[in-house]
Amino acid sequence: MRLFFSLNGFSLIGAVLALAGSAGALTMTYPGSTTTIHEKAGDFAGAQLGGLQLGGDSLKLAPGQQVGTLTSQPVSVPAFDELVPSWNTQTGKAGSVGVEVRAQTGTGWTQWYSFGRWSAAEGRTSQNGQKDAQGEIRTDTLRLNAKASAFQYRVTLRGPDTRVRLIGISTSLRGNRAAGLGQPGDPQNWGKVNDVPQRSQMIYPGGGEVWCSPTSVSMILAHYGVNQTVPQVAHGLYDQAYDGTGNWPFNTAYAGEQGLRAFVTRLPNLAAAEHYTAAGFPLGVSLGWKKGELPGAPISYSDGHLMVLVGFDRAGNPVLNDPAAPSNASVRRTYPRAAFEKLWLTHSGGLSYVIAPQRAALP
Repeated sequence: MRLFFSLNGFSLIGAVLALAGSAGALTMTYPGSTTTIHEKAGDFAGAQLGGLQLGGDSLKLAPGQQVGTLTSQPVSVPAFDELVPSWNTQTGKAGSVGVEVRAQTGTGWTQWYSFGRWSAAEGRTSQNGQKDAQGEIRTDTLRLNAKASAFQYRVTLRGPDTRVRLIGISTSLRGNRAAGLGQPGDPQNWGKVNDVPQRSQMIYPGGGEVWCSPTSVSMILAHYGVNQTVPQVAHGLYDQAYDGTGNWPFNTAYAGEQGLRAFVTRLPNLAAAEHYTAAGFPLGVSLGWKKGELPGAPISYSDGHLMVLVGFDRAGNPVLNDPAAPSNASVRRTYPRAAFEKLWLTHSGGLSYVIAPQRAALP
């Protein structure tokens, strides 16, 4: 496996990679979205700890405790009306982690909304039925009815061996999903395609047709030498309440349980994505299309589909491992840049899974 690591800072018109807050948390701000990553001891400075302690950069239960909770300080970010969290944990055979979030709007703080219970063991589930005048949880996404300016998160650990090493929060404005559409790419990042193993979801009877997300995660894991079958990954991130495998934070959490650094973000355009693939980091990307909108796709339409962006051809067109292909040998596809970018941004706001080795320098 050959990786193209970049030691240069990421530069893009309209995007800023900056340090934010007193704790110096990593914050990626783009047109229409912001992703905040807390993964170092200093990032949790000022948080309220109940029954928890820091062990290096990880959160764990204090001695003698069975349950512990961290409540973060309020984090101010550009205006948003959608939020998707991420977390990287080690939950062992019996541990679990719960993540809750609330947002500050012009009328005050919302209630705490729960993203369910995550565990590497059986029983992981999102939480249905959370809807009020301020917003609602749609499995993996908090959708608000008014713009917010800050968020707080609360994470609860159960089980003596449970560890949390990353909390990520991606915030965005639904109306600005395509604000970065059409940004010119960099030809220096073209002609680089990562050799990501090709795996089809369609070769598995009895459910494979809806396994696009775990199949994509399985391919990216294999790129880093973590070889797990598609059914194994699908089983390991299955969401009971959702009754499926498409929960975005559960997909990145599963990669985190395998020892990788993984989070959900929203990128503004393919120009931003080029920096990741050129540096050796394939991305899971979410898009949807109607019949005739995505030339060369193995299926005629999709209301929501995950595939792996593995690089760009010499003309700047995105090269994908599309798990909807009928066989492993036919997974690699090249799609027209303009059509693909529009479908990706308008459908999901550029939603991407970033999965990488823990200590790798991301662009």
